Amino acid sequence: MEDREFTTENQAEEYVSELLELIRSDISEDELREKLEDYHDNDIAGAVEELTPEEREKFYPILGVERAAEIFPYLEDVDEYIAELDIEQAAELISEMDADDAVDILEEMDEDVQEQIMDAMDEEDREDIELIQSYEDNEIGSHITTNFILIKNNLTIRQAMHELVEQAGENDNISTIYVIDENEEFYGAINLKDLIIARQTNALEDLIYTNYPYLSDHEDIGECIERIKDYSEDSLPVLDSKHHIIGIITAQDIVEVVDDELGEDYARLAGLTSEEDLNEPLKQSMAKRLPWLLILLVLGTAVSSVVGVFESVVAVLPIVICFQSLILDMAGNVGTQSLAVTIRVLVDENLKAKKKVLFVLKEMRVGLFNGLVLGVLSFLLLGLYIMIFKHNPANYAFMISACVGVALMCAMIVSSLVGTVVPMFFHKIGVDPAVASGPLITTVNDLVAVVTYYGLAWALLINVMHISG
Repeated sequence: MEDREFTTENQAEEYVSELLELIRSDISEDELREKLEDYHDNDIAGAVEELTPEEREKFYPILGVERAAEIFPYLEDVDEYIAELDIEQAAELISEMDADDAVDILEEMDEDVQEQIMDAMDEEDREDIELIQSYEDNEIGSHITTNFILIKNNLTIRQAMHELVEQAGENDNISTIYVIDENEEFYGAINLKDLIIARQTNALEDLIYTNYPYLSDHEDIGECIERIKDYSEDSLPVLDSKHHIIGIITAQDIVEVVDDELGEDYARLAGLTSEEDLNEPLKQSMAKRLPWLLILLVLGTAVSSVVGVFESVVAVLPIVICFQSLILDMAGNVGTQSLAVTIRVLVDENLKAKKKVLFVLKEMRVGLFNGLVLGVLSFLLLGLYIMIFKHNPANYAFMISACVGVALMCAMIVSSLVGTVVPMFFHKIGVDPAVASGPLITTVNDLVAVVTYYGLAWALLINVMHISG
């Protein structure tokens, strides 16, 4: 491929425009096919989306099945383009794809079409796809590819090289070569570079990393993401319960898995069960949001009831209600920050109880000192505001602002504690801390902030200082 300098943000658009000109030009098919070699599959996919159905019908044969199989995974709404092919063509195209890409595309199709395509595929390709489809979406096995090189540990260097060349015709993930023993069990891995530079007199055993990391097919994705990232390999083998290698998960798959997991965690923090799709039906979107909203309605009613208990405080000191939202918002912000950090920490399954306690204490210290700083600022700024803009005496103004400052500091300390302990509790009892914690922590922090603020106003300002509006 030609070296190109990516200097502008619209580089992809420029490439797509160039491709459209080429495709619509009068050059021969052979010349067009040769020029297409200079472009990335993603850019060609962008051009395919801009072509008319008639133009695509002429363009697919020029691409050829093998190149089309590399391009189609980059298409948006790929099922629409697959529908332009007949069943035999679609089956041939999907058979040429990596099994994981084929599964992603098939899942976007109607079940009837999917079944027809599967029936028209070769048995080996169909088995690879059915293997991946047999796993739940949250399991590592659902993200594997069967595109990898596999050799036995009893080969010579020459035999291993011959096996590599032979398998590379079908599988292009060759930077790491996986090794099995005489029982077909996973034995280790060889770096391609080590095999290339090895001498014929070397033993293959000397090149094998027998303690190479691996994943289990039924492992939960969320629980092993940190381990995958720590190893930083271009691919990792995935083993079944019999220690047989069933596939690998590549660096690209890992990026997609992490991205999906982060998206799901973000959705859960908002109280959703999963991410919403742009084209998702109304009922499905409602089903994701409504359950937690109903729970929050009940909890919100409880908070409102607590506020009602302090009606006498508001009646005597109406000005305190002006700063209620300040206390609630800051408590919510602190709780959300602690929640985000805690969920990130809980990814580490090896975290000991002692470290968890130290982490809780650290978060409380952070809440204390941040609360102290913000409490002092609130005391000064709100005191001046009440005195200057509300035209109240200085002692009255700064007593009110002192109550706000102390309540703010207390609420932030408690919010830090709640934002840390609640997700840890849910994690301990086996409930997803992201989906359960977000909405609950917000409401609990509101309740704590309200009780702290109005309680201090009632106890200090009204009963001790005998201040009234």
